[in-house]
Amino acid sequence: MLYGAGYYDYLIFGFYDMNHSQRKTFVTRIKNKKLISRLNNPDHSYLFENKGEFNKIFSGFLKRDILDIEHITPEQFESFIKDKDEIFAKPYIGESGKGIEKLKKSDFKSVLEMFKYVTDGKFGLIEQLIAQHKDLALVYPHSVNTYRIVTLVTDDRIPHCVYATAKFGGGGKYVDNLENGGICCPIDRETETIAGCAHTSSLITYDCHPDTGVTLMGYKLPYVKEAVELALKAALVVDDMRFIGWDVFIGEDGPGIVEGNDYPGYDFWQLPEHTPEKIGLWPYYKKMIKGL
Repeated sequence: MLYGAGYYDYLIFGFYDMNHSQRKTFVTRIKNKKLISRLNNPDHSYLFENKGEFNKIFSGFLKRDILDIEHITPEQFESFIKDKDEIFAKPYIGESGKGIEKLKKSDFKSVLEMFKYVTDGKFGLIEQLIAQHKDLALVYPHSVNTYRIVTLVTDDRIPHCVYATAKFGGGGKYVDNLENGGICCPIDRETETIAGCAHTSSLITYDCHPDTGVTLMGYKLPYVKEAVELALKAALVVDDMRFIGWDVFIGEDGPGIVEGNDYPGYDFWQLPEHTPEKIGLWPYYKKMIKGL
């Protein structure tokens, strides 16, 4: 494979409509793997893949109540939920929102019944529901809509924001993952606005949110610069995990981190509708990483 691209890369990036010079600028599946192998220590992947471990290390970045339920008592559980009508229950390990359940206290006959349900082995953590910023809820109200902010730390320990996108749920789902019906839009970090059309995992594009009809292009987003700054600080916490995709939520008073992904996606910022000049991210990475 001359460009490290499989058939999926060839199709989604529109390689069939490019020349050699353009194709070689794109970060493809193999090139992305090369980046991750160079920048992330696989022995420390568990710090990001296991939500319990992640929450311990990044506790100062989370901005919400979280309880590890591995060894909790009914009394500790009752204390946690006494002021909460709903909670999220999450497995320690999972991706794309899989295994996460939104639980209502009123759906259980008693606190003890709810305690037994969340501690039956399916879950590792319970969390308070995030009250997201009204401007993001306006676009789609049923999920916590997050910013995906990808950071790269250079050899001289300088963190950079590679790109930022806004993710919104869809179809009545309460998660914003593309694999669960969500959409994703590029963010202009200077103007703090959506800078292009949205796309789905099936590469369907939208100028307006398909559920609410809100116009996306130019939509003003809250706390973009603060969210990027938070991700840049988090990027320096684990020395040998230097290439991370952060999911950042926005509350009325600012950003907090939902999770970090040690295998960040490479397609978000390179799709045809976002790269009319047909230039990908590989030259940008090569400037930051010596010998790439």
